[in-house]
Amino acid sequence: MTVSNSTAGTGAEVLRPHAEDAFADELKALAEADDRPRPAGWRLSPWAVSTYLLGGVLPDGGKVITPKYVGPRRIVEVAVTTLATDRALLLLGVPGTAKTWVSEHLAAAVSGDSTLLVQGTAGTPEEAIRYGWNYARLLAHGPSQEALVPSPVLRAMSEGMTARVEELTRIPADVQDSLITILSEKTLPVPELGQEVQAVRGFNLIATANDRDRGVNELSSALRRRFNTVVLPLPATPEAEVDIVSRRVDQLGRSLDLPPAPEGLEEIRRVVTVFRELRDGVSADGRTRLKSPSGTLSTAEAISVVTGGLALAAHFGDGVLRPGDVAAGILGAVVRDPAADRVAWQEYLETVVRERDGWQDFYRACREVSV
Repeated sequence: MTVSNSTAGTGAEVLRPHAEDAFADELKALAEADDRPRPAGWRLSPWAVSTYLLGGVLPDGGKVITPKYVGPRRIVEVAVTTLATDRALLLLGVPGTAKTWVSEHLAAAVSGDSTLLVQGTAGTPEEAIRYGWNYARLLAHGPSQEALVPSPVLRAMSEGMTARVEELTRIPADVQDSLITILSEKTLPVPELGQEVQAVRGFNLIATANDRDRGVNELSSALRRRFNTVVLPLPATPEAEVDIVSRRVDQLGRSLDLPPAPEGLEEIRRVVTVFRELRDGVSADGRTRLKSPSGTLSTAEAISVVTGGLALAAHFGDGVLRPGDVAAGILGAVVRDPAADRVAWQEYLETVVRERDGWQDFYRACREVSV
């Protein structure tokens, strides 16, 4: 396992290993069993990369590959195929649709390294995408190769790896457009040195974006044309979303020494049901129209609520997930606008939850924290 300098030699485990470290055994098994053609610079074939994300059993019937993404197979196949061409990949979707998760695992499977990452924010400078300078060396000796500080994108270009840009639409528009030459010409000029860096085979870029959050900067048409866009949908059915939440909570729970998620499967179903009904604006039976809160109520937020509930159950209960353990988390996820969202939540409790068979304990727990 790779650890940072702060933990090296201490025997401490990192809280969240990179995908290539957490699933190293699966990636190794896939590489050994993979006899299909691999694009230049790829650790695995496109078939093996898809298998890594979607899960399956290796041809020899031995190693079981766990699913990293639960969703339509064709979406993953299109994403993987895009990375095998000269077009960059844009994963688009509302918050909580696993864009970052898929991006990380794609980079881990293709390049064996998911860490060449640019995190997009409103303050992301152009240097984060292009390059910067070691100013001590720059002042002492002037522009030189030794003084240049490559960005993750520049490193990926020179090493034939997969770079990642998270939350591309949060980056200012003029900084976004610094990607145009990189993606179209596969080169990055360095005028201070009178040279350019040309991408070697194996280089590509995965970006994630959503158009629902505040602070979004639309992509220019010139930049958008450089991407093949794949839209990641919300889980199609309640069962699929429960499966996703259960799997991810189980993974997180093991790293935090929490009780197994199956012990609280009923509460996971309730959390998912609440989120889906409020998100869709209608009860599951279609009889009651609901006010949708201002938040996204995404699958990622459901995972957070359940994980927090498991921690409460483990440290202040008997280890079994109960309604009282998730009620406060649900309230925090739903009520973002204290005025409008609280009204929507109270109406939902009284018109839907209160009348639902077998939900009285859940109703009482939610009422208690909502007062």
